[in-house]
Amino acid sequence: MSNTFYKETDDIIERYELACERISTIKEDKDLPDNLQSFFNQVADFILTVVPVMNKAIAGELANRSLEECQQDADSIFAIYSAERYSNSFLCPTYSVEHLGQELGGILSHVFYKLTSIIRVAFAGRLDLFTIYMELFLQVYGECQMESEDKYRREGVESAVYSFQHDYCQIFISESTISMIDPEYDFYTDIIVNADLSDDRYMYRYGTYIGPNERGIAAHLRSLPHEDVVAMARTYVEGYIKGFEVTGKDISKKETVEVHAPVGFELMTREAIRLFNEAGLAVTVRYGGTTGRNLFSTVPNKQCEYDHKNDKAYIWDKGLADRMLEVLKNTYEKHKDLAAVFGGPAVIETFGEVPFEPANFEANSKYTEKQDELNVYFASQSGQITNQYVKGEERSFTIIAYPIPEIGKDFNEIFNETVAVNTMDYELYKNIQQHIIDVLDQGDRVHVTGRGDNHTDITVKLHHLDDPAKQTNFENCVADVNIPVGEVFTSPELEGTNGVLHVTQVYLGELGYRNLEMKFEDGKIVSYTCSNFDTEEENKKYIFDNVLFKHETLPIGEFAIGTNTRAFVMGQKYGIADKLPILIAEKTGPHFAVGDTCYSHAEDVAMYNPDGKECIARDNSCSLLRKTDFSKAYFNCHTDITIPYYELGDITVITADGQELPVIKQGRFVVPGTEVLNEVLDAYRG
Repeated sequence: MSNTFYKETDDIIERYELACERISTIKEDKDLPDNLQSFFNQVADFILTVVPVMNKAIAGELANRSLEECQQDADSIFAIYSAERYSNSFLCPTYSVEHLGQELGGILSHVFYKLTSIIRVAFAGRLDLFTIYMELFLQVYGECQMESEDKYRREGVESAVYSFQHDYCQIFISESTISMIDPEYDFYTDIIVNADLSDDRYMYRYGTYIGPNERGIAAHLRSLPHEDVVAMARTYVEGYIKGFEVTGKDISKKETVEVHAPVGFELMTREAIRLFNEAGLAVTVRYGGTTGRNLFSTVPNKQCEYDHKNDKAYIWDKGLADRMLEVLKNTYEKHKDLAAVFGGPAVIETFGEVPFEPANFEANSKYTEKQDELNVYFASQSGQITNQYVKGEERSFTIIAYPIPEIGKDFNEIFNETVAVNTMDYELYKNIQQHIIDVLDQGDRVHVTGRGDNHTDITVKLHHLDDPAKQTNFENCVADVNIPVGEVFTSPELEGTNGVLHVTQVYLGELGYRNLEMKFEDGKIVSYTCSNFDTEEENKKYIFDNVLFKHETLPIGEFAIGTNTRAFVMGQKYGIADKLPILIAEKTGPHFAVGDTCYSHAEDVAMYNPDGKECIARDNSCSLLRKTDFSKAYFNCHTDITIPYYELGDITVITADGQELPVIKQGRFVVPGTEVLNEVLDAYRG
């Protein structure tokens, strides 16, 4: 690994040893009240549990451990996330507030959570980062010793955390950015490419949680014929390359692709890296933690992640935001040549985990209204900076998804069926979907209704086609950037798009929603609710935080009709519809996306369907603001909400003169040429 930031020096070693020694003696101190001393004792125990791994990394011994040693190290470190231990530890904000009080409980729980980052940096051999985290802990300890009142202790702790974030974001943000665009700055690719994958020892070198899913998928891939694994990798790589082709972007300008890889998929990922290299693309693999993509694994405790998701609120202000933006800007400027040849991400997603519906606790940190506005500002500004150096009109992506063993007893069958879904007939679906587009392009608007318990009733306004012989409103989406095949989509006109969108149950970004309902006027959300929590206030806050991403409103960025009835049947047959990722779920019925359009930052790049017609519906009245006020044009989010076929009533095209042309009636396709889509549904029902 070429390390721009870290060189092991005598100073770092000395600081590390001093910090370790001091932390090991904390239990002997009697300066603090018992409850507060208990906090520091507990966190010190955690740090000292990770220190042996750090020492093994320094000595170059991590790769030489037996499988039993690997599991012992992991079990001792990740034990803090077990449900019973978590709920009775200071890592849990509720427990921390209960035992330390309102003044100190929340911020100290945040400190504990922040210090869990030492797990990753220990396995990466980053003595410098491990040391600064330990020094943060000791500084917080010192602040609490200096003051006798919790109010002043809190001020000291917040000041220490703020300074840590402000001073060291130069490392954290710069490294995160550079590791995305610079193939020479890589730790994880070396493991994937060069490690012995014949047993599980290699995956315990990452510093991520390793559980039954990771071990199970690795075992399953080992059981497959090598040519099947190569075929999976080829589908993924070809989808990425084809994405540039169909969007009219020149891949020859690009030299780097970022692989987002789940732990356990290394046999496939290794083959993908080889194929990317053969195509002239070097690969980067970043650490994505337990909740991000990049290199990622199962989240050991989702409630813990949820409890701490707003922890930045303890220190978040304009000064820190601008400092982080400054570092991001300077990093890209310094490495602009690398950014210019970065092609974008190629993502392998997983699905099958037990759906998660979080519990809200009063002790969890919350953003103020001013901080919510700052979050929107920061997302907008960072998006603009990134797009300045990694231009949206030049980059592309691809995403493919596979199940993990947690999906249940039918894992092997579901995996095989997913492989089949991911490799469905491109030409067949291209032709079927063209029949649907030919009807849609006759319309002025589209009316969508639900049935049964679903009370969706929404009218979507379409762009006007000046030359229908050469123009279309809908992209014919087959298997390229979004694998598998199966949707036609458009960016609607906002003005004239009105009505109610409702789904009885949906999972968005791994969070579950019951009776999610949104009302739109002129294409923008004017009200929203769900039935997850007892109070309307909690329900609205849940959506505001996790669907609107703290925006007061969002526009409809996409309307699409999913056509992959085989994927729909897979979800129903195996009882996994609630576990399908949006990548597949969006192909199993009509869906509406709130946020940016699918063409965000690339609206001016002409897009053509296989029939040669240009897709002209790439803008709406929000994205057009980029020409006058760029800061108001984008929302930096795009969330698809799918109505499953069994909740769908009708989809009807309405022409300018009032004619009604049906596309779907009571959940069945009725356009001539689409009969094969119903055959799959009929076979399942029959």
